[in-house]
Amino acid sequence: MAQTSVVVPEVGMAATACPCPGPLFPYLPPRAGAGMAVRRKCLRAAQAELGAGLLNGLVESMRASSPTHARAAAALAAGVDEEHAAWMARHPSALGKFEEIVAASKGKQIVMFLDYDGTLSPIVNDPDAAFMSDTMRMAVRSVAKQFPTAIVSGRCRDKVFEFVKLAELYYAGSHGMDIKGPAKSSAGHAKSNSKAKGVLFQPASEFLPMIEQVHQRLIEETRDVPGAKVENNKFCVSVHFRNVDEKGWAAVAETVKSVVREYPKLRVTQGRMVFEVRPTIKWDKGKALEFLLESLGYADCADVLPVYIGDDRTDEDAFKALRRRGQGIGILVSKHPKETSASFSLQEPAEVMEFLLRLVEWKQLAKARLRLRRRADAAAPTA
Repeated sequence: MAQTSVVVPEVGMAATACPCPGPLFPYLPPRAGAGMAVRRKCLRAAQAELGAGLLNGLVESMRASSPTHARAAAALAAGVDEEHAAWMARHPSALGKFEEIVAASKGKQIVMFLDYDGTLSPIVNDPDAAFMSDTMRMAVRSVAKQFPTAIVSGRCRDKVFEFVKLAELYYAGSHGMDIKGPAKSSAGHAKSNSKAKGVLFQPASEFLPMIEQVHQRLIEETRDVPGAKVENNKFCVSVHFRNVDEKGWAAVAETVKSVVREYPKLRVTQGRMVFEVRPTIKWDKGKALEFLLESLGYADCADVLPVYIGDDRTDEDAFKALRRRGQGIGILVSKHPKETSASFSLQEPAEVMEFLLRLVEWKQLAKARLRLRRRADAAAPTA
């Protein structure tokens, strides 16, 4: 694939003979009809839903993880439109560059990786209420019929499945430390690889008792912090501070740090208005992406195009993995400029759904054109 300014180029990737799908066709403008009516209905519904020094630095980091913080609004009002425009030039809209993205997939198998919170569902105050809309579920199901599709989340795998409720997907919970293949296959995407179906990978099982201890400790230690919520995500513990008054953020940060200090085999990372306590093993969403590609039989295949869509700091590990591969497309979901290794951007879950539906429509049109070409070739008189 020729290098462009927005698609991660394939550098140092040796071509591998593998039974990937044949050439795909450039995107055609959407046609009017039932398909477009469904897509418009989905979009309308989705849019309607829509140390002291160290501690101070950590609190500033906590502020930065809140894109809706008043300072962000004030900064926009003060006129940082130029900064936003510059950021968009570096990370253009995946919808605006849709034709370039599908052109990059010519002759390749697209594999979809999707974060959950903030990507397929809106960010909400109560993590237990982060429900996916029926229209988004329909879009994800449609994508899974066309491409191998995985949900990669910091949430407990079982909890993510309860939200998504699609048995044909791969699920990587706890930042990829709990991976399971689809209960059923809708399109037979995976190549002949015994690991591709029913994948179950848990590289941090030995940490489960320790994680449960920390979970209980953090519940006790944060009990007096109004708005703090501790969530057990099986292989990691999440401490949400979205509903904590900003004056209490320092207390949350210090509490998490002091508890984890007693467990040298655990570490603290920060996501979007959340602290996450995780095992110190070298495993993250990027490693999960690599594992799933290997499970699907695409580990050393040049004819694959991984596409990862996510909104959180933890998704950066996956974006960086794509860049290390020199192969794939990362899409950050954000309305605000932020440092990222992604190539493209989308503003909100409604745009994610639009992108997924356009991808499905394009693939269906490509298949239809291929069928017509084959029929024409078969009907052509032989010499």
